[in-house]
Amino acid sequence: MSARAKSIAVVGIGNSLLTDDGAGIHTLTRFAEDNTIEEVVCLDGGTVGLALLDRLENLDGLVALDAMKLGLSPGAVTVLQGEDMDAHLRNQHGSVHEVGLSDLMDAMRLRGQLPKKRALIGIEPADMDWGTEPTEAVAAALPEAADAAHQLVREWRADSGQRQ
Repeated sequence: MSARAKSIAVVGIGNSLLTDDGAGIHTLTRFAEDNTIEEVVCLDGGTVGLALLDRLENLDGLVALDAMKLGLSPGAVTVLQGEDMDAHLRNQHGSVHEVGLSDLMDAMRLRGQLPKKRALIGIEPADMDWGTEPTEAVAAALPEAADAAHQLVREWRADSGQRQ
């Protein structure tokens, strides 16, 4: 499903074959289970590339979900919004996917399509080795990260006067 005008995209980023590297994908799955809002599009962004660009046009909001190395305790959830997200992506120090996400955001900016409402929700990984399940610390953080995404969506929709 492509994003439509006046919609919010929630994009899970990561490689779900590398334990905690798949934190964004696992969070997206958790988020999608409770999403009942038709205007919220859930997209598996994998390891992110410009191929997503056409699917992210005309958005009111964009929430990216990813593993994010910030030197915090494994499982710590961090929410970066707007310019804070942009500044973090310019430094590209939290995840290998953030290079691709940064390029994607720059391409959206060049097209005049960068949503004013944008956020990156990251979970500090414990392990990035082969495995299809997240570590205990990251698995325990998935509900908090998914709840943070739901909270942003509710706030953004309320700000634009949309029904919840």
